[in-house]
Amino acid sequence: MKQAEIAKDENGGVTAEQVQTYLSQHPGFFANHEGLLQNLSIPHHSGSAVSLIEKQLQLYREKNEKLSQQLSLLVQIARENDGLFQKVHKLTLSLMDASDLENTVTDLQSVLHNEFKADFVSLRILQENSDSPLAEVFVAPSDPRLDSFQKMIDSGRPKCGEPASEHGAFLFGDNGDRIKSCAIIPFATSGVSGLLGIGSLDGERFLPTMGQLFLIQIGELIAYRLNAILGSES
Repeated sequence: MKQAEIAKDENGGVTAEQVQTYLSQHPGFFANHEGLLQNLSIPHHSGSAVSLIEKQLQLYREKNEKLSQQLSLLVQIARENDGLFQKVHKLTLSLMDASDLENTVTDLQSVLHNEFKADFVSLRILQENSDSPLAEVFVAPSDPRLDSFQKMIDSGRPKCGEPASEHGAFLFGDNGDRIKSCAIIPFATSGVSGLLGIGSLDGERFLPTMGQLFLIQIGELIAYRLNAILGSES
């Protein structure tokens, strides 16, 4: 829309929508008509009036503040992810050094306690092995207590949050009632499958909304290491 056309339209009454459209299409209009800025004012929520320039500065500041907050959030997430990566790396190195099942379980518990600040750690391998020194770690696949875990096992997806009473009792025994939040990680390879429980006394430690990528990686790491250990012992 040209200025001449606006002048003609003004005789018949220019609408606010027409002015808005024109200014949107010509963002540099006021650069060539600086005198108009002296006569423009925009109502402020306090009741006073501010100039157009002041209003633009206010909007720019608000936009800059939002962008700064978003950047700070991204930096925080990046730092947290980097920290988790380092912890998973330490777990990987520790499990690689384990020579048998007993050392594997001990190293797993140690790293999860020290690096991941776990209050309780529970490992359950779904196979019968009553002859093992760690017989309590093994659970028969037909055990009826596994029924409540079946959906989780089939999906292969970890579950975080406050544990159901039967889950807490199965994984953590007498400490089950003390667990306020936990991560339950199903794991499986062609040779071994099971459940890893990481329990916390803090109800905010493991929330249902937290990301699962690193938990899934921990499950895969444990599954492959156990498969190698148990395969060599059989």
